[in-house]
Amino acid sequence: MTGNGKVALVTGAGSGIGRAASLALHGAGYAVVLAGRRMEKLEATIAAAGPSNGRLLAVAADVSQPEPVRALFSKTVETFGRLDLLFNNAGSNAPGIPFEDLTFEQWSKVVGVNLTGAFLCAQEAIKIMKSQTPRGGRIINNGSISAHAPRPNSAPYTASKHGMTGLTKCISLDCRKYDIACGQIDIGNAVTEMTERMAAGVPQADGTRAVEARMDIRHVADAILYMANLPLEANVQFMTVMATKMPFVGRG
Repeated sequence: MTGNGKVALVTGAGSGIGRAASLALHGAGYAVVLAGRRMEKLEATIAAAGPSNGRLLAVAADVSQPEPVRALFSKTVETFGRLDLLFNNAGSNAPGIPFEDLTFEQWSKVVGVNLTGAFLCAQEAIKIMKSQTPRGGRIINNGSISAHAPRPNSAPYTASKHGMTGLTKCISLDCRKYDIACGQIDIGNAVTEMTERMAAGVPQADGTRAVEARMDIRHVADAILYMANLPLEANVQFMTVMATKMPFVGRG
């Protein structure tokens, strides 16, 4: 497919949901900037896309730090001239240990990537989107079912994802005057490397362990494409896409 003239930037693009979203956006005609910590993972995503026609760019960046984020977005504009979509997807987690045993470093790392990273990337995206011609763009934040309900021993991740919901609402409110739409996708148990452990059983709130249902990651990519392709006069504020039989609705 030829390009559609739109430019997307995906963080955490080297694996899982970030890779699936990047491939889907590229297949739909977007030029895509793939951001992540490890260049070899980003290059594997590019290889999976097939012929790129110059519409794929990999940039290694730690989104939890201001300088790499500024360089990432500067490179995006230098290469493609504008930015139409930011998918804030990069995420980190801490070991599933008791709340009182978490270290400051474990807490800070998760919040730094999941929440501060989303803030820093959104800030740079907004600066570009409000000043480009045509003006505006869209930001999609990766929330998670953890934006609604915690798993056992998940305080840093859950707190960061609850914070993401507040960030999404603030961006949506503060930036609509610039024709910038912001929404959040909350994903439950897509088949990725991160959810492989669920096939063997994971801790539940009642202290038991249970195998959890998972869903094909393509359903997540399709949902992100739907959100991305809406005209800027319309917005999906929040969407939950989850494996039908996973424990969430009704707590079971």
